[in-house]
Amino acid sequence: MKQAVHLFLAAFIALVLAACSDDRPVLRIYNWGDYLSQDVIEAFEDEYNCKIELDTFDSNEAMYAKLTAGASGYDIVVPSSYMAKPMFDQGMLEKLDHSKLPNVKNYYDTKYNTLNLDPAMTYSIPYFISFTGIGYDVNNVKDFKPSWRMFERADLKNKTSLLDDQREVLGCALRTLGYSTNETDPARIAEAVELARKWKNQIARFGVDDTKQSLATGEFWMIQTYSGDMLQVIAEVPTVKFVIPEEGSTVTFDNLAIMKDSKSKDLAYKFIDFLYRPEIAAMNMNEIQYIMPHNKAIALVDEELRANPAFLIPEEDFKRCIPLQDLGDKNKLYNDAWDRIKQQ
Repeated sequence: MKQAVHLFLAAFIALVLAACSDDRPVLRIYNWGDYLSQDVIEAFEDEYNCKIELDTFDSNEAMYAKLTAGASGYDIVVPSSYMAKPMFDQGMLEKLDHSKLPNVKNYYDTKYNTLNLDPAMTYSIPYFISFTGIGYDVNNVKDFKPSWRMFERADLKNKTSLLDDQREVLGCALRTLGYSTNETDPARIAEAVELARKWKNQIARFGVDDTKQSLATGEFWMIQTYSGDMLQVIAEVPTVKFVIPEEGSTVTFDNLAIMKDSKSKDLAYKFIDFLYRPEIAAMNMNEIQYIMPHNKAIALVDEELRANPAFLIPEEDFKRCIPLQDLGDKNKLYNDAWDRIKQQ
């Protein structure tokens, strides 16, 4: 009798577990860290009865290396503009069907097309705009000057960090020397390598998401960073400030793209268009604190955020920022230069 009861209970539990199993469709996203509101994720999951699985990366090169090494199963990836183009050229990204993206058509702000490397949005949809600059705590950094040369100051040794990103570090070194962020002259890149080596000798380490937290806790006093990341830190630590250095800097579109081998393309289109709903775009901006090129949602963002110059970058700073571009076979110059910096 006991054996029969045990068998019955086992069968009943198996049925319950089967009924409770999560058989919702899954959307897999490969994104930068801290770059998508959890409230937005949950709203999409509820509306479309699906599940989002999120993996993160901290540089375009790391993302690209993982995908080309064989990682698969992602539906949406979020490369910067200069990385999205070669990914499309290599057959990794879907050519987009704009009939499935009505909100993008209605709300994308075309004034940003001068910064967009894919203005026709053939393979990528602009997500957030990222300006690179310096974040610092006014309580710790005295006599601050808005210059990349601050990373050479001896009194800040081991209290600073640079981005673990070859195009960002070399791009800002090139701007400091008066050159373009997209320089292809080997002699000028070599000059930038020597300058970046000086900076490397002063910093504690290269990093991305971890270093903004180190600035917030006071471990670091000054970092090379992204505008939206600093707004997240400023919300916690009001003495932290963000500036675009006087020599100029880089600006990058991070883009939503659908992988060519996606198994959930319809759901991927729905998600991208969902992000462009004005109320959803505003919700996402309020939490993530990067600016989206949206012609209606900006007005829905919290007033305090709109008033912050690290969110709506002043025009004079905007003009000093140059978009990073795909350099084709010249990218090897930057790969080799980065190796020389890292291996020093």
